[in-house]
Amino acid sequence: MKRTLLVMALALAGLMPIAHADVSDGHALPPGISWQQGDVPAAFARAQAENKPVFLYWGAVWCPPCNQVKSTIFNRPDFIAATRQFVPVYLDGDSENAQQLGEKFKVRGYPTMILFRPDGAEITRLPGEVDPERYLRTLQLGLTTVKPVKALLSDALAGNRLAAADWQLLADYAWDVDRGQLLPEKDVPATLEKLAERVPAEPAAVATRLQLKALAALAGEKEPPAFDRNLARGRLLQVLGDDRLSRANADIVIYSAGDALKLLGDDATLREAFDAQLKKLEADGTLYWGDRLGAASTLLALYKQQHPKQPLPAERVTDVKARAAEADKASPNPYQRQAVITAAGELLADAGLLDESDKLLKGELKTSHAPYYHMLILASNAKERGDKAAALDWYQKAYQASEGQATRLQWGASYVSNAVELEPQDAGRIEAAASEVFTDAGKSGSAFYERSRRSLEKVAGKLKAWNQDGKHAEAVGRLAGQLDGVCGKLPADDAQKPVCDGLVKNLKS
Repeated sequence: MKRTLLVMALALAGLMPIAHADVSDGHALPPGISWQQGDVPAAFARAQAENKPVFLYWGAVWCPPCNQVKSTIFNRPDFIAATRQFVPVYLDGDSENAQQLGEKFKVRGYPTMILFRPDGAEITRLPGEVDPERYLRTLQLGLTTVKPVKALLSDALAGNRLAAADWQLLADYAWDVDRGQLLPEKDVPATLEKLAERVPAEPAAVATRLQLKALAALAGEKEPPAFDRNLARGRLLQVLGDDRLSRANADIVIYSAGDALKLLGDDATLREAFDAQLKKLEADGTLYWGDRLGAASTLLALYKQQHPKQPLPAERVTDVKARAAEADKASPNPYQRQAVITAAGELLADAGLLDESDKLLKGELKTSHAPYYHMLILASNAKERGDKAAALDWYQKAYQASEGQATRLQWGASYVSNAVELEPQDAGRIEAAASEVFTDAGKSGSAFYERSRRSLEKVAGKLKAWNQDGKHAEAVGRLAGQLDGVCGKLPADDAQKPVCDGLVKNLKS
């Protein structure tokens, strides 16, 4: 959806004791699992003592995909039972030093879930948005595998014989959040293509999934390498013509459709096959509502791409309204609602139903455990209308309502960026907003790691662009001085200090 839209080779001896803040928010996790909250060293110490793997969940209370995982996987009796086989640790992105640990583990997107051996060696990364049955199967395969995925990949590429379960683990590995742990990110598409070529024909479902993953990776590349388009197109049409295969790979069919059409050629046969299958997935009651809305959103996007200047047909508008209303009614659980209502609000907005989107989202503000996420969509809706004042008001409210170290920096960066874009002449607002973000940075113990660092880099970049003609030199100078004061409080041997100093230098240049 267009508006919104996360491996350390961990040696215990290299982990220094770190102070951690408990995640006190009652909405952080569903009950039933004895999570080690934030204390990664304690989790590994317990894992070594009990000779159990470690299951690391990196997420945030506001993140829609995280809430989807909580409402579809973490609350399942079979998953809760499975946790007896490992030590579960929850690393909330807003916990003290979470971003520092996130950088060590090379995790970025929420959610990221990693299974480790007791000694810290990574076994596998689990997919964040996937059918619960597939997820649980992948988890069990990870718990029982003899070799980590990295070793399995090496064997597969070397032509060594792999068991069917090993191929399954490779096929369901979370390649999208690998972050260079198995191989450089630029090599992922070509490597998946090699795996798809080498996987045995049986079991056919594994071969099909690897082929689809290879296609999805290629489709996501700006300049994909040469490959057999006719072969890929034929395989894709075979999947789209088979309801069982499409349902088994619904995540790829739903979320890679647009890129696949661009890659393989937007011809009528392929488009019609996607449309037919997406309509079935949209109506599939066995799918989680977030994915059903994802199918509806992809259908809408494909129609708009083909008819960019035409209004939506009345039946499509009616269908969007009906899907959003169904999702609303069918989602009583707070975790479910945080994921589903944001998706429904975005779907309505993408269909041009901004008033309906606003009404749905505003109705959640008093009951949501993360209303500031909904506010960003409300801001986007106002922006779509051309109402700059209302948009900035919502961006500001979202920032003010946001909670947590990393979250406040991320939401603050969004507010500053949009203030520069929408009201560049309002120097007072922009300076005040950026100043508040730098104040938040000074309060955080890990402001210059991972997501927080990227948020501050975004703010510095926007301020520099805002002052490219030198008209705001005084304001930017004051802000650079403020940030320099934050840098000055960092110890000379702190890895964050050169990052902070670099941002100040960038602002002053």
